[in-house]
Amino acid sequence: MAEVQTLRKGNIYEEDGQLWRVLEFQHIKVARGGATIRLKLRNVRTESTVEKTYSNGTRVNDVELDKADVQYLYNDGQFYHFMNTETFEQLALGPDVMEDVKDFLLENEIISLESYDGEPLSLKLPTAVDLRVVWAEAAIAGDTANSPTKQVELETGLRVQVPMFVQEGDVIRVDTRDGSYVTRVKQ
Repeated sequence: MAEVQTLRKGNIYEEDGQLWRVLEFQHIKVARGGATIRLKLRNVRTESTVEKTYSNGTRVNDVELDKADVQYLYNDGQFYHFMNTETFEQLALGPDVMEDVKDFLLENEIISLESYDGEPLSLKLPTAVDLRVVWAEAAIAGDTANSPTKQVELETGLRVQVPMFVQEGDVIRVDTRDGSYVTRVKQ
């Protein structure tokens, strides 16, 4: 058990059989009244977002997620298959867990899996990944005003806006938090 005022952004706790991840934390103190804690939370399983207010000193069940490195093997069209790099167990994850990461995964890539009581909850990618450009729009000569960009398709199927000098076959670094172009990578 932990007191609600000790929670911070990124912490996970359990309440009413649901797991909640803290997105925002706000401590509110009024003149003569007691302090209150306002939290913006995301349900880890359903991805719904809510705001909750607690009195100072309220206790919640804090949880510790199990973390394991897993290697992405393949997608069979319905499930994404991974292998635990320590135990060599294979697991299949549905599209609900994969929503935020599938555009950045390459076969044999190792990433971190968070689970609770054996239930896989989320995958944690590195901040940036390097992906090869498989298709690029043609650059128009002389079009250099206002930092022009063009659209490219990466080997995972993700489409990204990039500077005009990026061509098919180039490897670029993409930010996994927002899917934006970072830089071209030397090969």
